[in-house]
Amino acid sequence: MTDPEPVIPRTKAAQREATVAALTAAARALFAERGYAGVGTEEIVQRAGVTRGALYHHFKGGKEDLFRAVLVQVSAETTARVLAPANSATDPWAELVRGVEAFLDASAIPEVQRIVLVDGPAVLGWDVWRETSEVSIGLTEQVLQAAMDAGLIAPAPARPLAHVLIGAVDEAAMVVARADDPVAARREMGATIRRLLDGLRAPAP
Repeated sequence: MTDPEPVIPRTKAAQREATVAALTAAARALFAERGYAGVGTEEIVQRAGVTRGALYHHFKGGKEDLFRAVLVQVSAETTARVLAPANSATDPWAELVRGVEAFLDASAIPEVQRIVLVDGPAVLGWDVWRETSEVSIGLTEQVLQAAMDAGLIAPAPARPLAHVLIGAVDEAAMVVARADDPVAARREMGATIRRLLDGLRAPAP
């Protein structure tokens, strides 16, 4: 009879990562399904298979801090989803258009709608929610500046323009997220934003 395989104790860091991952995954699924207000902490910890104490140990602010972690995770994935088609563009103008289109497509995904667009500003407040868009604003500023340098759009201060453009796209995404007919809203908002972008084009030489 052979001896059983020894049990290798997990490090505290690994235990922490596993607990945080379990809580985040459980909360993400529940928030996407029923929204922040419709989910209680007891349900989250039960689904995650951890104790309530573990929740408050890793997320001092409880459900709100956990929601913030979920929002950051979903926002990062949405950014990656937007960058994939944008990075395959052959010039800055096409990169800008593809990025905007990809974000509007993402706004039709139920999880993104509920967590990022609907509950995000309501739960965390506009200022905190806007901080999650800082990466998008920075990337948009870079693309706008590159398009100006290439003569594809009219010269203008890139940073303010990036803020205005992101604000318009966010509002369009909100309309899609709250629409009774998201498909029709996506089509209408896509056409509207494209007209806005076309207005930035540099005059033909």
